[in-house]
Amino acid sequence: MAGMELIFSTVCNATFCESVYDNPVTDTHLTARQNELLYLKNEVNGKHLVIGTFNNYPWSWVEKNENGTLIGNGVAFALVEILQEKFNFTYDVVVPEKNMELGGRKYGESLADLVINGKVDMGAAFLPILVKFKKSLQYSFPLGEGLWSMMLKRPKESAAGSGLLAPFDTYVWCFILAAVLLYGPCITLLTRLRSYLIRDYEKPIPLTPSAWFVYGAFIKQGTTLAPDANTTRVLFATWWLFVILLSAFYTANLTAFLTLSKFTLDIEYPEDLLKKNYRWVAPEGGAVEFAVRNPNDDIYYLNKMVVNGRGQFRSVSSDEDFLPYVTSGMVLIKEQISVDGLMYRNYLKKAKEGIEESERCTFVVAPNFFMKRSRAFVYPKNSTMYKLFDTVLVSLVQSGIIEFLEDKDLPSTKICPLDLQSKDRQLRNTDLLMTYYVMFAGLAAAVAIFFGEVVFKRYFQVKVTNKKSLMEKRTRKANKMKKSDSSRPPPYESLFGKRSKVRFTDDSEKRIINGRQYWVTKNEYGDTKLIPVGTPSAYLYR
Repeated sequence: MAGMELIFSTVCNATFCESVYDNPVTDTHLTARQNELLYLKNEVNGKHLVIGTFNNYPWSWVEKNENGTLIGNGVAFALVEILQEKFNFTYDVVVPEKNMELGGRKYGESLADLVINGKVDMGAAFLPILVKFKKSLQYSFPLGEGLWSMMLKRPKESAAGSGLLAPFDTYVWCFILAAVLLYGPCITLLTRLRSYLIRDYEKPIPLTPSAWFVYGAFIKQGTTLAPDANTTRVLFATWWLFVILLSAFYTANLTAFLTLSKFTLDIEYPEDLLKKNYRWVAPEGGAVEFAVRNPNDDIYYLNKMVVNGRGQFRSVSSDEDFLPYVTSGMVLIKEQISVDGLMYRNYLKKAKEGIEESERCTFVVAPNFFMKRSRAFVYPKNSTMYKLFDTVLVSLVQSGIIEFLEDKDLPSTKICPLDLQSKDRQLRNTDLLMTYYVMFAGLAAAVAIFFGEVVFKRYFQVKVTNKKSLMEKRTRKANKMKKSDSSRPPPYESLFGKRSKVRFTDDSEKRIINGRQYWVTKNEYGDTKLIPVGTPSAYLYR
């Protein structure tokens, strides 16, 4: 119960109830700070203040009533109303010439400029706390930490790339390629070393057959090589085992990618904007501009993109004015709550227009934030009003009321998440793009090798003019191959040749073999054939 009492006490002190020093018995019971706060309260009591702000939904924005008077809205003015009820003051709202929070080229273009020059008594807006402005502005107690996110147009395809390459990382593919290129020469080198050290009938395997064996085994094809030495057999078995395990891992990961693929973006971190040269836009005169232009900031490297025009700062009256930039392919950098509200309003607009559910989430937010900054109200440098107002703002921050006010107009679920949880997963051209590349690369390589062979045989190889010598050379080569590799399978014609015609000659005769009568004759190739003789009585038993 002590925890609940603390919560109620905090809310009470921040809103309705009076502090101890607000209703003292005698001034002797108050401390010096309480006397100062009591003096400031009496000074503000009944005073008319001028409060500056700018349009930055949902924290602050203004509307005009029938009389043309500006009415402040948002989280900032919800806090101002609490302060007004507690300290009894009235106020008018003013806005700068441009909808900017910091900086400005001319006088009065930004809210910070109005506060610095004493045109307003306080700035009711969530401005970032920057070291550069601490000398000219007085910040209130920090009202929380703001997150800046990157919003971009939802791409049609995931950044994971082709489905055929997805199972393995880039480094894994590089090592696989290195293994395919190096294992063939290793087989040749080791077999040559063995042939040199051990004198037997096993000859070393040349480089070309070794390379073709490695490539053929990698795509699960057979080989005509039949090593007898245990060393060579172990080399072959090692490569086969490597291919089997690699194929198993690849098949499993490819299946998982095609069925449970997670949608990813090209832009995840601020440095991705520079690496992938993405165009981006941010509010002019805001925290992003000062962070990018500050040489001591972590994201100063993005200033290069501002110089070459890839990064822009725009002053707009409402967040919806940024949508055309994002639709054209630019990345919007703005506060997280502001981006969520912009996406939610755009979603509701499309829902009212009758657009299909799958077409409503046209924007998406990068999974990682752009930067973090603490935010606060601002006062002129010589103002002491912050001491009085901070006593209430501290309680509001600690009680979580500000966080509640920020999110109260947004749904509790994630707005247009990165992964829309689509249940159907059909293969797209991008998943099979590498297949087309392999096919075209193979055709191009075959054509290049063809022209290379033509040029080599016509202009560099010694011409054989004698046809007989050419035939003898081929015969010697065939005999040499037959002697060197007796494990080759017999020719196809010797096993399943064409059916030859049987010729009955004078040499044909009848013989009884195993109790049956056969014609013994020869075919056109001279091979002996046995043709059974069927007697009429034999058909009775069939």
